[in-house]
Amino acid sequence: SNIGPLLAPLNRQQFLDKTVPTPARLFSHNDQQSTWQSFSQEGSISGWGGLFGDAVGSANSRDAFTTISANGNSLFLTGQNTSPYPITSRGGARNSLLETLENDANTTELFNAVSNHFDSNNFQRTNLFERDFAEIQRRGIEDSKVYNNAFDNAPSLNTSFPPHNLGNQLKRIAQAISIQSSLGANRQIYYASLGGFDTHSNQAENLPSRMRQIDEAVQAFDTAMIEIGKGSNVTLFTASDFGRTLSVNGDGTDHGWGGTHFVTGGAVRGNRIFGHVPESVLDHDYDAGNGRLIPTTSVEQLASQLGNWFGLSENDLNTALPNRGAFNNNAFQLFQSET
Repeated sequence: SNIGPLLAPLNRQQFLDKTVPTPARLFSHNDQQSTWQSFSQEGSISGWGGLFGDAVGSANSRDAFTTISANGNSLFLTGQNTSPYPITSRGGARNSLLETLENDANTTELFNAVSNHFDSNNFQRTNLFERDFAEIQRRGIEDSKVYNNAFDNAPSLNTSFPPHNLGNQLKRIAQAISIQSSLGANRQIYYASLGGFDTHSNQAENLPSRMRQIDEAVQAFDTAMIEIGKGSNVTLFTASDFGRTLSVNGDGTDHGWGGTHFVTGGAVRGNRIFGHVPESVLDHDYDAGNGRLIPTTSVEQLASQLGNWFGLSENDLNTALPNRGAFNNNAFQLFQSET
């Protein structure tokens, strides 16, 4: 309850007096999305999920599959040495030209020539940018061959996913988890996203459909994890830019700060509310104004517990979570076991 980005514990008077530092550019969508994911405003180049990935990448035989995104590029999954591998409903990235040539017995020679070109075989240029680009392209094609071979030969999931945006993304992630061993992966972080929560108007009409997508997709995902025997090995959590105000803005709400999020999975101590639940009234000690709730739990407190469960060391956690030392990271016990 009431979780959000903080630099240090904070109340209303400290916020108004500016005696305690706060995250930059509060109430700005782009900046606060970035802050949730990286603890810095828009323009940041690495997220704490990617830094978690940096710490565990050696546990995977192919580090390209340490962080995987079902919805394009992701700051959250980008580390110093880790970048998100994109997946679609057809598996990993695919080259339609190569697939067409490979499946035609009359184009074997052309297929080999085009394949060597895309693989950057025998690339002899001396320009460093050209060489780096060629190497990234070569690795990308090789990674996609590995991923798609595992994906194409995997048994189908019996679990039925809802046919909407988030349902499709979580289905892709469930499929990726089901081929984890074929990818040589032991520690992975995945990303899906859903928009449409900026409810300045028509909130009562639009918000239920968003929540229904989450409900249906997460329920299916949980069922799929149990189906493949990973129920206690996978934890799902939500994040956002900010919550909404308690005050009404037309027939909706305005940009807030603290919000409600959930964590689910077989290892989670479920059916509990963690953290402080503020009063649903205005002008209390955690109201920054107009019903903008000042968070009483920081993103780093959640991230610390996720990182402990994930197997990170104290040094790894401190590297990924720069303000972790400002909070009591054991204020609540989120997981059944931290090992």
